[in-house]
Amino acid sequence: MTKPILKIFALMTILFMVACASTPEPVWIDVRTVEEYNDDHIDGDMNIPLATINADDFASRFGKDAEINLYCRSGNRAGQAKAILEAAGFTNVNNLGGIGDVRAMRSPVQ
Repeated sequence: MTKPILKIFALMTILFMVACASTPEPVWIDVRTVEEYNDDHIDGDMNIPLATINADDFASRFGKDAEINLYCRSGNRAGQAKAILEAAGFTNVNNLGGIGDVRAMRSPVQ
């Protein structure tokens, strides 16, 4: 390869690495009550009950463009939380249904 091609390749590699490194992981939030969470939860996921959702707090913690994945027992409360956040300007909020749905979705393919 000629030197200009090597420089372009090196620059493209660096840009790709920066893009991959700056892509944040999705935020997983169980919006059920503390009691429900304590009875059964997915390790590593946050518990922020629907009744305590605060859009300003979410914005400062995660940013309004972060991928936020919400779930509860059946998807109803996650839908309510999604509506609250979207009304506050969040752009990437997902209602993933119930905890069983999320477990099935995130479990390795067998």
